[in-house]
Amino acid sequence: MHRDRRLCRGDGLALAGLRRYGRRIAAPADQVYALIRDAVDWPQHFIPTLHVERAALGPDSERLWIWATANGDVTHWTSHRTLDPRRRRIVFEQEVCSPPVAAMSGEWTVDDGPDGGCELVLHHTFSAVDDLPENVDWITSATDRNSRTELANIRALAENAQADAELLFSFADSETVRGPSEQVYAFLQEAGAWPDRLPHVSRLDLREPSEGLQLMTMVTRAGNGSEHTTESVRVCFPHDRIVYKQLTTPPLMATHIGQWLLQETDDGVCVTSHHTIRVNEAAIPAVLGPEATPATARDYLREAVGGNSAATLSLAKRFAEAPHAV
Repeated sequence: MHRDRRLCRGDGLALAGLRRYGRRIAAPADQVYALIRDAVDWPQHFIPTLHVERAALGPDSERLWIWATANGDVTHWTSHRTLDPRRRRIVFEQEVCSPPVAAMSGEWTVDDGPDGGCELVLHHTFSAVDDLPENVDWITSATDRNSRTELANIRALAENAQADAELLFSFADSETVRGPSEQVYAFLQEAGAWPDRLPHVSRLDLREPSEGLQLMTMVTRAGNGSEHTTESVRVCFPHDRIVYKQLTTPPLMATHIGQWLLQETDDGVCVTSHHTIRVNEAAIPAVLGPEATPATARDYLREAVGGNSAATLSLAKRFAEAPHAV
């Protein structure tokens, strides 16, 4: 269920909750602070975070537009953050909330710990719409689940940074289209029509709970005839971008986020498909055999995912350049 957003500063509602979460991490404090600071990268690191847009407001101030899952819902809010790199402290306050949240603020702190490690602490202060007990319970449950998941993600990433660098990779494919950018965007945005337009898509269930937000379950057919099902959330920015994150991935992927980007050039519309994938190392032997390595998995995924992207780009080009599109 999607909830309408509302301005949440100055609402005068009573304090409903204070939450504190801490985690000791066997990694340098500066390294952990960097993971918290670089919010645009959160979708590839934090399981609940779907997409983040950032605008700098000054050297140590920024505004974030965040899409994330909470208690099975997709929520969207706007936060103001003040960064203090010297003290490794980040203070945040939601400027636009997603009900039942009426107000939310807090801070991240990273302090040096023994043996070169650190202590990461996350505080939340919130109030609920109408102070209703069920709203307080919903926020408490979502905040607890997401915060604990985020701290666990940060700890795993910081303590296994070298191994993760071998598993996380990005790539892109592009096509120049000599046709209206609106038609290219329409082809990519109208995912419900993909089973009729894309040979590798067998079935697709599309829901649009609000303008610009798409929830989709897609069954994709591989070259060997096998099929796999993915679930994704897409955020659409007409008419130049569609970003997405897969909530349910094929076994070989632990994370998959992507973007369709349209840019006007002198030669036409440059359409680019970006992918960032984290390999699921535990699945490599079962999927690719006992001798396979992370490098083998990266090559396999680059070919498989890139192949589907290239096919989609080619068909988008044909669609936009067809006479009906003029």
